[in-house]
Amino acid sequence: MKLFIKKPISQLLASADSSEKTLKRTLGPISLIALGIGAIIGAGLFVRTAAAAGGHAGSAVTISFIIAAAGCALAGLCYAEFASMIPIAGSAYTYSYATMGEFIAWIIGWDLVLEYALGAATVSIAWSQYFNELLMTFFHTSVPYQWSHSPFQVSDAGVHGIVNLPAIAIIFLLSMLLIRGTSESAVVNNIIVIVKVAIVLLIIGFGWHFINPANHTPYMIPADAGSVKLNTGVIHEYSDLTNHGWIGVLRGASIVFFAFIGFDAVSTAAQEAKNPKKDMPIGILVSLVICTVLYILFSHVLTGIAPYKEFLTHGSEASVSYAIKTYMPGYTWLSSFVTVAILAGFSSVMLVMLMGQTRVFYTMSRDGLVPKVFSKLHPKFSTPYKSQWLFFVFVSLFSGFVPDSVVGDMVSIGTLFAFVLVCIGIMILRKTDPNLERPFKTPLYMIVCPLGAIICLCMIASEGWENWARLIVWLIIGFIVYFGYSRKHSLVQKGTVSIPDDPNPPMIEE
Repeated sequence: MKLFIKKPISQLLASADSSEKTLKRTLGPISLIALGIGAIIGAGLFVRTAAAAGGHAGSAVTISFIIAAAGCALAGLCYAEFASMIPIAGSAYTYSYATMGEFIAWIIGWDLVLEYALGAATVSIAWSQYFNELLMTFFHTSVPYQWSHSPFQVSDAGVHGIVNLPAIAIIFLLSMLLIRGTSESAVVNNIIVIVKVAIVLLIIGFGWHFINPANHTPYMIPADAGSVKLNTGVIHEYSDLTNHGWIGVLRGASIVFFAFIGFDAVSTAAQEAKNPKKDMPIGILVSLVICTVLYILFSHVLTGIAPYKEFLTHGSEASVSYAIKTYMPGYTWLSSFVTVAILAGFSSVMLVMLMGQTRVFYTMSRDGLVPKVFSKLHPKFSTPYKSQWLFFVFVSLFSGFVPDSVVGDMVSIGTLFAFVLVCIGIMILRKTDPNLERPFKTPLYMIVCPLGAIICLCMIASEGWENWARLIVWLIIGFIVYFGYSRKHSLVQKGTVSIPDDPNPPMIEE
């Protein structure tokens, strides 16, 4: 058996016919754009902005967003080309299968679990915290500590957590919605997107009048900015290399990059798009542009309202609310709606991530690399309902019983690794199959592709050793599954097309 056997693109397209056994094509360009915005705008806008500005970039966090967006845009152009010519569920997994072979495809499919499943778990834990804040703000009550925290957490009063029930509850509700249908999920996502974008625009609009030009001078943090004592007692020195100037801006870019995680999830819905060759590039690139503009405007207003140093001393999660309450008299009500926007943002991010992972495993199952249960579709809703339930259980174990500090840091490497492989994949396919129909072509691909891969590799290199250790352990588990199960059941290895439901599958052409 060949580790790097490739799946012919002609067979990929053949397996995505519109028969009753495939996913329904219900998503138009507006829904795909909203799907992208729903995945991108989440905690990053409200939390990462303040963290990057306060610790490293100052007001120049706007430049950090531009740099991070540039890296995402380069990968996004490559995603758009793949999604337009291979409109199949599976995202980077599918693209890697066609260009670099089965083993690489398996690695990226397994790796995407880190981005989507554990990403959803991380966000659900944060959602639980903000849900409690919402209950306290509007109803003066909250879920008891022991029922909203993991067993590994202890409150200041000495109360031990048991299970994070709100986190499990939101995962359950969103899983039910996704089982009900993609179009129904898209409608809910569209409503959420409207709510949170409206609140972001309100903050930008009202906050613009409270910008103090002195807070934007100097624009980058100078080396002699001094130090700040954090609430933990640690002294943050701005004289450190990564905490001022252009290096600080670059460090800020690596932080706010996480605010863009999710735009690639649009490509996992390619098989449910009505006109994927035209609409997928629109959904990926337009959502990325819209979010980048909102991020830059939001960060400009936020750093103009309050001095950047205060973002380190008033809690990263509460920084936006703090800035509004302290520096925008008469708009205290707006800080309450920030909590609503964050909850809405978290919900849509989880919705897209939960959908994305089941679509990746749906395609892997149809290739024989994971059990058939992951590609079983609901007889009425045509959604991978069994897979959705299995991932609900998997994600809930992390949501309910593991602190976010453990699972949160595992998300980014999977995303960046996917970006690298997609960029390389476009270069390979341009050489190996130059005559393939490409409804959308990545411009200047010999510059865009390597540059996108290099930027993402640089971000990967900045990850701490703990993340690398977790990634290695996760990959070792993946290798065991691949060599123990997937190689033996691979339909491509056997020479058949990936339609396990078909009792007489057509043969792959030699």
